[in-house]
Amino acid sequence: MIIGLLTAVAASACYGTGSVLQAVGSRKSALREAAKATTTGVTQHGGPSLASTAKAAVTWEFMVGTVLDFLGFGLGALAARMLPLFLSQTVISANLVVTALLSVKMLGIRLKRAEWASIAVVCSALVLLATAAGHEGSGETARSTHWWLLIISVVLMGGGTLAVRVMGSKAAILAGLLSGLGFGALGVGVRILDGIDPFDLPALLTDPALYAILVSGIVGMYLHTVALQIGSVNGATAALVVGETILPGIIGVLLLGDASRAGFAWMAVLGFVLAVAGAVAVAWFGEPDSHAVAPQAVEGERQPATTG
Repeated sequence: MIIGLLTAVAASACYGTGSVLQAVGSRKSALREAAKATTTGVTQHGGPSLASTAKAAVTWEFMVGTVLDFLGFGLGALAARMLPLFLSQTVISANLVVTALLSVKMLGIRLKRAEWASIAVVCSALVLLATAAGHEGSGETARSTHWWLLIISVVLMGGGTLAVRVMGSKAAILAGLLSGLGFGALGVGVRILDGIDPFDLPALLTDPALYAILVSGIVGMYLHTVALQIGSVNGATAALVVGETILPGIIGVLLLGDASRAGFAWMAVLGFVLAVAGAVAVAWFGEPDSHAVAPQAVEGERQPATTG
């Protein structure tokens, strides 16, 4: 349990740091596009084009953030196999706290009293969850569950990407939520994946859950990038938190055998609800200009920060 918790905390730190670095890279790229006074960086609906997203992805900040995301993914995958999903996914989703704290320095955001209170709620909720968590389920499910996970992932990620592109600049929260659902599906897929213990390459490669993980992870990363480009970093991450915690936690309990300690179910439910609510509150009380780029984040560029 302790090793699993430490692994989840490390994954959370990687994700939170990566999100802020990706936000800095995305916005530096957006400022450069705005300085050129061209329209090639947006779609007809006002959202970022694939070209502008690709340009954001090659800034050094975004690349370092992406490396941290991959490291976080690996650590999160380990945590998902060592802890109940309602605990591992919630601890990992607490990366919003890391994001908010780092945003003070790197994005020039000032946290209000309500945000500090929300952060305290999240930390307290995680203590409740860790205290109440019992054994994780075996992850053994019917083969049809693996296929359903793949089908739902493809439909959700494909349809969601199309919806985000149609909605354009109004799709920040939707993109964040869909990316969270993608990462949640990834966590479920990791738990039920065949061929891991013991390692069996043919079983691994023929498991539909593996391809659900790939689809959800890759498209989820893209949608998170879009959300960071067109919305506030805390708002996008808060929507992601909701998507990656609630459904996986429920699935873990109902289908995968995750459980709390005997007599501590109420504490697990309370901790789960408070953690999600606190994470969303961090964004709700966030600065209205939270997607402005701090001067130190764009050192060497003479572009003014914008407000949203």
